[in-house]
Order: sequence, then structure tokens, then C-alpha cells
Amino acid sequence: MTQPFRLPHFYMPYAARLNPHLDEARAHSSEWARGMGMLEGSGIWEQTDLDAHDYGLLCAYTHPDCDGPALSLITDWYVWVFFFDDHFLETFKRTQDRAGGKAYLDRLPLFMPLDLSDPVPEPENPVEAGLADLWARTVPSMSTAWRRRFAESTEHLLNESMWELSNIDEGRIANPVEYIEMRRKVGGAPWSAGLVEFATAEVPESVAGSRPLRVLMETFSDGVHLRNDLFSYQREVEEEGELSNGVLVLESFFGCTTQQAAETVNDVLTSRLHQFEHTALTEVPALALEKGLTAAEAGAVAAYARGLQDWQSGGHEWHLRSSRYMNEGAVGGTRTPVPSGPGTSATDIGALLSAAGAERLRAYTHVPFQKVGPSVLPDFHMPFEVSLSPHLAGARGRLGGWMHAMGMLQEGVWDEDKLIAYDLPLCAAGIHPDATPEALDLGAQWLAWGTYADDYYPLYFGDRRDLAAARLATARLSACMPEEGQEPPVPVNGMERGLTDLWRRTTARTTPEEASALRASVEVMTESWLWELSNQAQNRIPDPVDYLEMRRATFGSELTMSLSRLGHGRTVPPEVYRSGPVRSLENAAMDYAMLLNDVFSYQKEIEYEGEIHNGILVVQNFFGCDYPTALGIVHDLMTRRMEQFQHVVAHELPLLYEDFKLSEEERAALDGYVHELENWLAGVLKWHQDCRRYGAADLARRAHGFVPDQMPAPPLARPAETVAP
Repeated sequence: MTQPFRLPHFYMPYAARLNPHLDEARAHSSEWARGMGMLEGSGIWEQTDLDAHDYGLLCAYTHPDCDGPALSLITDWYVWVFFFDDHFLETFKRTQDRAGGKAYLDRLPLFMPLDLSDPVPEPENPVEAGLADLWARTVPSMSTAWRRRFAESTEHLLNESMWELSNIDEGRIANPVEYIEMRRKVGGAPWSAGLVEFATAEVPESVAGSRPLRVLMETFSDGVHLRNDLFSYQREVEEEGELSNGVLVLESFFGCTTQQAAETVNDVLTSRLHQFEHTALTEVPALALEKGLTAAEAGAVAAYARGLQDWQSGGHEWHLRSSRYMNEGAVGGTRTPVPSGPGTSATDIGALLSAAGAERLRAYTHVPFQKVGPSVLPDFHMPFEVSLSPHLAGARGRLGGWMHAMGMLQEGVWDEDKLIAYDLPLCAAGIHPDATPEALDLGAQWLAWGTYADDYYPLYFGDRRDLAAARLATARLSACMPEEGQEPPVPVNGMERGLTDLWRRTTARTTPEEASALRASVEVMTESWLWELSNQAQNRIPDPVDYLEMRRATFGSELTMSLSRLGHGRTVPPEVYRSGPVRSLENAAMDYAMLLNDVFSYQKEIEYEGEIHNGILVVQNFFGCDYPTALGIVHDLMTRRMEQFQHVVAHELPLLYEDFKLSEEERAALDGYVHELENWLAGVLKWHQDCRRYGAADLARRAHGFVPDQMPAPPLARPAETVAP
């Protein structure tokens, strides 16, 4: 069969190494698979299939340093996960049996108890038998924290197969952002990262949830999955009718040829590997210092990172050799051999240096403050009508007094003119059209505080490259949101004073769970500003995927959305809000809103502020294209994200209601939350259109306010001014 495209040249700077216990793992996994009922008689595999796929070779390449028993156990895990994938395909995807697939998946977590003394059901098929055996053999040597993380990633891998089944049923191809998010769960690379910990070293729980470790796992995941998409396109798309393939997703989104889509997928893959290296070399060492890791703990993180690196190179080598994939012409050719041990592949040094020199350098060579002219505003797709609170005028009149009382108009960042022009009460009135006057005031003040703080950070810390002071400020802001029984610090500036006041008044009417969620949303936002400052110090335009995911935080999406949920008395089980469809709904809304902001603020950020965190600029840098082309791509992505939001509401939420057997009251609560998100989207667009923060004339009139040298020193160490609390 003719290949549908020519495989691109892959960026792979690490030589693959082969574990010497390969033959032992091959023999063991074959015997194990037969014992679990996965071979003759299963209707899925024969011995010849298992031999051809050669999962022993995969694991020997991806885990080159572990001993024989560990390699055999890891190989068994991969035999199991690939058997599950094929078993689910034949049993439920091909037959479109959604109900049967749901019942099948619901049983599997029962075979992964955190406490091995808990009973498990009697296995009813090879997948259940294999999982029960593997779990019992693996978890005794790992901590409870690792067990919890690994069980969660395994459940995601299993349960998100329903998403794939639904998309096939509807004939729907995902948009690029949706695809990358879901592929991480469906593709299982976070699960693979857990096995890397098993094979190398368990990461300390104190940093397991941190941004650097999360980014290492996510970039590893994206690299593994996008590479697999390129090799498996022919089997998945042409033979199996799959719609979950990155090449197909980009073909659909850009309307381009399969070859062009494959090259673009490879560009994204390369960018994600660059992000992995950047994080490992810059963010991880800083994290170790910040968290005070011991030498052993820092060594464990380093071993884990090396293990992920080995997986990338080993997985690539296996794809070149496995009969499961399209790899004609991928071995040999112009690749120059590099001595690196038995069983290793060649590496093209010229292409490697070219990638490093051309792609990496471009991200660091942006010239700030370029004149770009007024932002061009496309015809935004907004299917929801905006409704404004009747109390808007009163909120406008009262916000200035509060800002003065908090001291935020006396620090050189904002003045009365900016406060009036920015019109944050208008945004609050669109987001909360049914709010009482008091609630609307509170919402407007939160928006004003967040927007002010977002302006404060780059002006006070960015131009001075003062990351240490920014970290201190961020830690103090967290302390301004004390838990019950604790006291906040004495405020030293308007930003702290405002947050302390807002926290006290907001949490007086919330449950402890709501207060905890609100605190987390504020911390996600403030800590993301440190990420921006770090990039600014390096003059580094972010990787596109990292930018999109961090932009949700820097825009304050979680904060503003959590404010809209306060006081609504959530009657829905927490697991429903954590489910894939609800998170997909929220992320689609966030991406639409933050990309909308990037479109409006392009001139403000690029020309007047010298900013590098703008989605249009990120697209320009990644594709090497001009402003109109990048704007078109961003606008198309916004539209697709809005269409996804509507798709989830129309198709995925009804299935979710049925899957969780929600009551009428619970369904009404979720429907109400959807309406709140619709108000949020419409209100955010209305505010951008009507405020005077982004227009060319207003920017020119206030240009002096963006001159860094006119800013006073950060008031972090000043005594608090005499201002009413």
C-alpha cells in the first residue's frame, strides 16, 4: 500500500539505547499474554501479532537502564495497554456500542485499589485479568501518592476512549487545541510517565504537581503522541476509520494537503521537544532551589527527566522498526551514524543543528516596541446575546472610591483617567447580569483588582528583570488570602490592600470549599505572571501549546469563572465538574475569551508595551508568517473553540447526564452553569468592544503611561500609606 505522505525529518537529539534484558522481556511478555487470555482464542491477537508488534523492543528502547524483572513488568504493562486499545476498538468502536463501552470502562478502576488489601472483582475478560495482575505486582514498591497519580492517569487513558467513540459516531474531527488536550489522556503518555517513575525514581510529592514537572510530562506526552500520529496515520485513518489523529486534525483545520499537515505536526512536535529541554534546563533547577529539595530528591527529578528523554528517543527507534506502523523509507537515507552503543539509531547532525539554529533562535530574536498600527478586528462569532445588569451606573460611580481607598490610583500604574476608560463595571455587568448591586460592586472590584495587578507586574518587575521581588510579591498576595483563623499580613501597597479587602468580604459568604477554590484560582493567575516575567527576561516568545495553556491563567479565566459560580449552591457531584466534557466546555470558553483579548490588545501589547505574550505574535513566530495570516489563524481557532463549546452543550452534556444518572435538580444546576458561561463569553466581548483600553486613539493619548523609566521603585518595602482599609 502506498504511503499517504513522506515522513518528515524528525528532531531527535538523543541517541536511543537498548536494554540488555530485551530477550528476557520478550519471552516473559509472550508467556504472560497467553496466561491472561490475550492470544489464541481472544479474537484480537495471535502469537504472530504480538511477535510483530514487539513490545519488548519498545520497552527495551524506552527503559534502557532498568533490570530484567522491572523491564519484564513494564513490558507486560505495554502489552496490556495495546491489547486494551485493540480490544476496545473491535468490541465497541467498530460496533458503535456506547452503552457497552461505558459499562466495560466503569469496571476497570475496581482493579486498581490504593490499598491492596481491598478486594477486587473476578475478572471477566483478558483486559480485567491483566490489569488485576499488573496492579498487584507494581504498586507495593510505590508510594500512595504515586498509586493515586498512576490510577488517575490509567482511568483517563481508559475513559477518554469514550470521547474517541463519540467522535467517530458523530463523524466529527476535533479542533487542534481540543485534540492535544484529549490526546494526552487517550494516548496514555501521562500513564507512560508514571512507569518512567517506576523504572527510574519516584518524583517528590512536594513538586509532583508543580508547573515544571507538569510541563515535562505534558511536553513528553505531546512528543510521544504527535510522533505516533505521523507513523500511525495510514493504519488509523485509512484502515480503521479513526478521526483522532493529529495529521487529520490539521488537514481539516487548515484545509491543506496531507503532506503539509504532516510537516506542521512535525513542527509542533519539534517545538514541544524544545519546550521540554527549556523546562528541564531552566525551570527545574530553579524549582529545586525554591522548594529546598535535598540532593537525593533533586537527583530523583533529574533521573525522571532523563527517563522521559530516553523514552522519546527509544519510542522513536521502535516506531522505525515496528510492523504496527507506516515507516517505509524512515530508516537509512541521509542519516549519519553516531556511535552510541548497541541497537541505536543514526542522527542527522546537520538537520539537528539547523533545527536548533533556525527554530530556537527565532523565538529569542523578537524586536520589541515595533510599530504595528491599530489592531484589526474580525467579525467575531458570538452566538450568545449580552445582557447588562440594571445596576451598572451605580457600580461605575462607586468603583473609583474603592480604588482610591485601597491606594491603587496613587502608585503610578493607573490614574482616574485609566480607571474610567477601562470601565470594569461594564465587564462585571455583562458577566453577572442578574447580580444584586452589592454583588455587582464586588465583581467589578475583583475585575479591577485583577486587571490592575496584571498591569502592575510587568511595569514594576518586568523592565527591571526583578524576578526575586516578583516572587516575594506573589507569596505575599497568597498570604493576603488566609485560611479561617489566620491573619493576613499588614498590606504594604494598594494591590495587597485590595486583595485583603476582597478576600475578607467574599469569603464571608462562601463555604470552605468555595474559598479554597477561589484562593487556588487567584494563585494560578499570580504565579502565571511569574512565567511571563521569566520569558520577558529572556526575550523568549513561548511555544504555542505552552502559551495557550498558560494564557488561560494569565488572563485570569479561572478567577472570573469561579466568581460567577460563588453562592450558587453546587448540588452536582464533584466528579461531574471534573469530567472531560465539563473541563472541555470550560477550556473552550477560556480559549475563546483570552484569544479575543489577544486580538483586541495586539497593538497595545506589541507596539506600546513591548510584550511577547500575545497569541497572534506566537503564531507569527511559529509559522514565520505576517500579521494578517496569523490573525486569520487565531480567528479561525476562536471560531472552532466556540463551535466546540456549542457542540459540548448540544451533544456531550446530554450523554454526561445519562452516564452519571443525574437528577433533574442536578441537570438544572449544570444547565445554569452553562448559561453563566454564555453570559461570561458575551460579557467579555461586549467589554472589549466598548471600553477604551485598546483603541488606537486611547493608546496614543496615554502613551506616556507605558514608559518604564517613569515608574517609581516597587513599593514592596515601603510602610503602608494611611489609607482606609
